Formats: sequence, structure tokens, C-alpha cells
Amino acid sequence: MQPQLPDIDVLFVAGFGPITRNTSESVMFYQKALGLPLKPMPDNPEYWLTDKDVLDGVKHFALWPLEQAALSCFGCSAWPQDLPVPQAWVEFEVQDLASATQKLTAAGYRLLVAQREEPWGQSVTRLLSPEGLLAGVTVTPWLRER
Repeated sequence: MQPQLPDIDVLFVAGFGPITRNTSESVMFYQKALGLPLKPMPDNPEYWLTDKDVLDGVKHFALWPLEQAALSCFGCSAWPQDLPVPQAWVEFEVQDLASATQKLTAAGYRLLVAQREEPWGQSVTRLLSPEGLLAGVTVTPWLRER
């Protein structure tokens, strides 16, 4: 059992969504069947998302293709065969990313990405949760705006 890391100050769930293998099928379910207000990202039409603060309880819900998740974590579109394929992703906004990253490392967690700034301006550390979720601790400037 991993020790508790009480000094990681989680502010809110920054985002959540399934990792898709067939994005068009997932769009049909989440947008058409459930009626979620998803739309394709203008510069990435395979990534479907909601606008900020559209769904109560989560700041960002999106369908993230597995190939794009692999590219974000590993720099290639293939998920490594030695790691479980995630079924979903979740991100937790933290007060101090450097501190959170250091504490996760010190507790023995294997980080897939450590304190990287994404092209879209988010800073992130990613790892697989015990359940196989692609989990992240993040600093997402536009989600902090009020």
C-alpha cells in the first residue's frame, strides 16, 4: 500500500473522459445517445470536448483517442505493449505541480510524463492509476480563470 501524500493540494477535477479506440462510435454514444454537448476541437477533429463549465461536476469532459494519448505520453501513436491500455483518463488540478510530481516520484509511482508543458499550454505529470486509468496532475491556466 502506498503512503498517503497529504501535501498535494488538489483543487478540482480538471478533466475526465474515456480513451477511445473508435472515436466515431464513442461520439454516437456520448453526443447522440446521451445528448452531451460535445464538439470537435477546431485544430484536432478527432478530439471531441465540451466547453468549459458546460457540465456540472467536471471542468472538461472529452473523448481522447488512444493514439493521441500515446503520442502525448510517449511521443508515438502506439501504446507500449508492456503497459495496460487505459480505458479512461482523469486529471486533477493541483496547486503546485513540481511538488506533486516530486511527492509521487518519492512514493514510488512510475511517471509516464513528468512536468511537461503541452502544446496547448497545460503543464502535466501523467501516470497509470492502480485501476489502469491514465491519471494526471496538472496546472491548466484557463480552467483557473473565473
